[in-house]
Amino acid sequence: MDCVGTAIVVAIVATLMLLGIGMVVNQLLRLRKWLNAQPPEPPPGEQAHPTPRSDLCPGLFPADSLISVMASRRGSALLVTDDGLPRGVSGAADPHFANVIGIFARLFPGRRFGGGALTVYIDGVPVVDVWTGWSDRAGTEPWTADTGAMVFSATKGVASTVIHRLADRGLLSYDDPVADYWPEFAANGKADITVRDVLRHRSGLSHLRGVTKAELMDHVLMEERLAAAPVDHLRGVQAYHALTYGWLLSGLARAVTGKGMRELIRQEIARPLNTDGLHLGRPPRGASTRAAQILIPQGKLRAPVFNFIAPKLAGLPFSGALGAMYFPGVISLIKGETEFLDGEVPAANGVVTGRGLAKMYAVLANDGRIDGKKYLSKELVRGLTGQPQRKWPDANMVVPMPFHLGYHESPVPGLLKGFGHVGLGGTLGWADPESGSAFGFVHNRLLTPLLFDMGSFAGLAGPLRNAIEAARHQGPLPVPQLGAPYARPARRKAVQATAASGGG
Repeated sequence: MDCVGTAIVVAIVATLMLLGIGMVVNQLLRLRKWLNAQPPEPPPGEQAHPTPRSDLCPGLFPADSLISVMASRRGSALLVTDDGLPRGVSGAADPHFANVIGIFARLFPGRRFGGGALTVYIDGVPVVDVWTGWSDRAGTEPWTADTGAMVFSATKGVASTVIHRLADRGLLSYDDPVADYWPEFAANGKADITVRDVLRHRSGLSHLRGVTKAELMDHVLMEERLAAAPVDHLRGVQAYHALTYGWLLSGLARAVTGKGMRELIRQEIARPLNTDGLHLGRPPRGASTRAAQILIPQGKLRAPVFNFIAPKLAGLPFSGALGAMYFPGVISLIKGETEFLDGEVPAANGVVTGRGLAKMYAVLANDGRIDGKKYLSKELVRGLTGQPQRKWPDANMVVPMPFHLGYHESPVPGLLKGFGHVGLGGTLGWADPESGSAFGFVHNRLLTPLLFDMGSFAGLAGPLRNAIEAARHQGPLPVPQLGAPYARPARRKAVQATAASGGG
């Protein structure tokens, strides 16, 4: 590249950085205005219980940082009702998680902050099942136990689990070439790409050029496009396949079973786990799960320079994450929501409940068993925890994000043990086989997708880890049934005695 070309590229990158900084500053100002509002007075009969701000993962964010303020300022005098849960929070939990639930509640301080759910399992048994907030943009529809959030890239973990189910039954092998099952995939020099390569984001297919908005919603066409595509210069290197990963897995699964990923998620995961909370796209008529609206600014982003430059920059060989994530019209699809819900995008448009996501990962944390039944073989599940060969930054994301077989380790060292998959906005499904714990955290907020919503779980991670350790030490109290009354700490001995005697 000559000097002029280099200068143009530098100018383009600088422009995009300035645009991004401007967007972040704008969101910061909006957030500061919202957070400056004083919390409401407790209703009659309720009392305030302060929670120390030191619990907000001080090792990751300073106590006076804006992320900590988002999680604590509104709740400095937390409102607690007689049943032991913070005001506005429904569900049930082991009392060891009282602090965790308080922090969770403060992530959703008002109608403009949406809603979410958190479910935690220990040794295959639910010990936390709570939800709060609002499922619509207007703040008129309360979040319920059956509210499903679009979890974006956390969908990849669900799609990967489908592949593991097929492998466990001997329908495919990780070290076989994909083309052994999907012959069309051998085109353009891809005959030696293995199933393991795809699951580890090493197939060299993270960028797919020339895709239109309409084509994005045609999953069969996208599978065909990938089967015919040539590999890029990142073949053999871990480079996050932001959208193409899902169509690679669905094309492979379709070649093996003759079924699409939407049907397979129901057949291979939701039904065997006895949960309605795992769907690809819109839940079908008759399902108990109801999709929440995505909270994302609905106004048009007037950024003609970005709109002009982005598709050109995304088409360059070194475009990295932008090239892997940017497709024409994808933002408008998410804003419009209806069309995106109706499509099959196995890397991005899963609609799941906290319960459903946590239960799936509970299997992976519990040697493949749940509800007293085998879901996956112990040998296969233990193979999922093998160490990736490389912990260098991902070639597209430019952060350490080690993948093994469809799941990744924590990109923040020491934040979480185990593996799972995070989604845009900070939704997360996770399993830690060492502690036998798993959780699902879902919400509908994309108000600040570049920064703060992605960090929304960070303040929960440390307290959650401590609560799991304490509960395991003393013996966790299982939720007798999802949504049962919360047992306050003062009632712990009585509840334990009742559980030990077999009483209801």
